[in-house]
Amino acid sequence: MYTLVIVVHVIVSIALILIILLQTGKGSDIGAVFGGGSSQTLFGSTGPTSFLSKLTAGAAIIFMFTSLFLAYFAGGRSSPTLMKGGSAPATAPGPASPQGLPPGMPPGPGGATPAPAAPPSAPAPAQPGK
Repeated sequence: MYTLVIVVHVIVSIALILIILLQTGKGSDIGAVFGGGSSQTLFGSTGPTSFLSKLTAGAAIIFMFTSLFLAYFAGGRSSPTLMKGGSAPATAPGPASPQGLPPGMPPGPGGATPAPAAPPSAPAPAQPGK
């Protein structure tokens, strides 16, 4: 049933696009140059406007109903996952620490922390008499 509605939805979508493209616009005077004036007798004396507008309305209604049907029933389906049996990581990994860099490689911009300074050593005691 779900696959049938998808097929109907795709067919109605393509039909709706084609029906809209067949309609003449407000400035349809240029269409008479390319033979648009003589083809209006195919649809009757009123021309294709009323027929195509009714066909557009019908296709749009079917398109809306199939869209609502697909949206409603797609919400209950479980979506496939790329991970098999695993769970998502709890926390996102942060930037690489400077300790993980190879020797001689300077740390990247913004993530570098200066190396801790060596503890100050006490000055040597003064020796009297020297």
